[in-house]
Amino acid sequence: RAAAKDVAEQLELTGWIRNTENGEVEAKVSGDEDRVREFITWCQKGPSRAAVSKVSVTEQAEEDFRGFRVIR
Repeated sequence: RAAAKDVAEQLELTGWIRNTENGEVEAKVSGDEDRVREFITWCQKGPSRAAVSKVSVTEQAEEDFRGFRVIR
């Protein structure tokens, strides 16, 4: 999650990321459409030690977040 936060901030995206109760990672991201796509592409690989098996994307109405945070 920390690496995703760094990438989101570099791309000037806002939103949040968290672990779910079933062990998955969930994120809600807002910003420039091309940069959101770039973030999704990064998520499909993840950081160097990650084992990403699947990324699902659902488009929703844009929300106004303040910054990007990791929810614990």
